[in-house]
Amino acid sequence: MQALRGTLVLLLALAPLWARAQEPGNTQAGRVYAHSQCTQCHALGPGLSPHLDAPSFFALANTPGMTGRALAAALQTSHETMPSFVLEGRDRDNIIAYIMSLRQENR
Repeated sequence: MQALRGTLVLLLALAPLWARAQEPGNTQAGRVYAHSQCTQCHALGPGLSPHLDAPSFFALANTPGMTGRALAAALQTSHETMPSFVLEGRDRDNIIAYIMSLRQENR
């Protein structure tokens, strides 16, 4: 029984890491894409974005309840101040993986 409790505690402690690891996409490729395509409007780290109406990627990642699925939906929805562009599947997955990698677990 004690071993089962220990295993359960370990699994619960590792759950946030597994959740992050389950995001599809390549974090490094997403970072490269973000630096080349998104920084005209969005700050990638904490702080103000160049376009004041554009949230920083850090703020997006640390929005309570934010998930990769929520980001995917947001990226497929047109925004009044965001230019229209098509983000293909792999690039979308990579940018989502990058944004979610900015999440601070212990806030």
